[in-house]
Amino acid sequence: MSNELRQILGDTVNRLFTDRVTTELRETAEKGTWPAALWQAVEENGLTLPQIPEAHGGGGGSWQDAYVVVNAAGRFAVPLPIAETMIAAWLLSESGLSVPMGPIALAPTQLGDRLQLARDGAGWKLTGTASRVPWGGLADHVVVATGGDEPMVALVSKGAAKVQPDLNLAREPRDTLSWTGAPVVSAAPAGRRLPANAAWLYGALVRAAQMAGGLEYLLSQTVRYVSERKQFGRALSGYQVIQQNLAVLAGHTAAAGIAAANAFRAAEGADLGFEVAVAKVRTGEAAGLAAGIAHQSHGAIGFTYEHSLHFVTRRLWSWRAEFGAEAHWAEMLGREVAARGADSLWSHLTAR
Repeated sequence: MSNELRQILGDTVNRLFTDRVTTELRETAEKGTWPAALWQAVEENGLTLPQIPEAHGGGGGSWQDAYVVVNAAGRFAVPLPIAETMIAAWLLSESGLSVPMGPIALAPTQLGDRLQLARDGAGWKLTGTASRVPWGGLADHVVVATGGDEPMVALVSKGAAKVQPDLNLAREPRDTLSWTGAPVVSAAPAGRRLPANAAWLYGALVRAAQMAGGLEYLLSQTVRYVSERKQFGRALSGYQVIQQNLAVLAGHTAAAGIAAANAFRAAEGADLGFEVAVAKVRTGEAAGLAAGIAHQSHGAIGFTYEHSLHFVTRRLWSWRAEFGAEAHWAEMLGREVAARGADSLWSHLTAR
């Protein structure tokens, strides 16, 4: 997709989310009401499948186009599985399977969970348990990615699993799904372009983009607040300590956004592990620091449920831990650097 078309995509996303993603909608979603009208609008505008080939019903774009949508979803704290549907659809299309309409969950999301597919005549049956599945009980379908020597991708219908509901800190569904010889809609060997642990890797990728978007919101919201709020006769933005904190917040936001966008550029190829690890570490660290600065700058009002700030900060805290926290990805980076040797570190960095 050209830069001009990507700009149009960004305008469409921002306009839709500005009009539709209200505080009331987020509150009702946290109480368990599925925002069906918003999902329909998102799907009708092609925002769930921008990087999927047109032959599979997608927009025919790239992962850089997907970044525009996922970043905006994080910035607006959209209570929908847009990012998860993107990954699930990517796994299906890369494996030669049809992509269904509707929200799609992704499993497993934990490295320790193991799911098994077994032949059943001409079809397959699924057994195993997947914990902390985003929107696992609400999605119309679940895409399952199995590991091992012969990785598989399978599509499972809603209702095939036993569901144990749960929530993350942002009150987004994170359900445990259990299958016992459940029939699947379709299954195939994982596509050759899909890396090992593709669900985990791409999950970290989209969480980095969502956090980068959330950081952009924190920055803009905090700048607006300290410019309008007055203390002792002048705006908070006139105080040096506030200015210094804003500079720190802006620096972390910019660095996190660059790291996340660079990881999405790397997603066009097969070797994206290094960039995803860097992005997840950088956005995760920034999320913790930025949330602290934003709430300090807002004072007590930022902690109230009536204020919009918490919708993003609670998601940042939750997303930071999902698909591997900073420690996990930092260890991976350290092991990779150590395996290459000290002499190759600089050339490895500058060649990317």
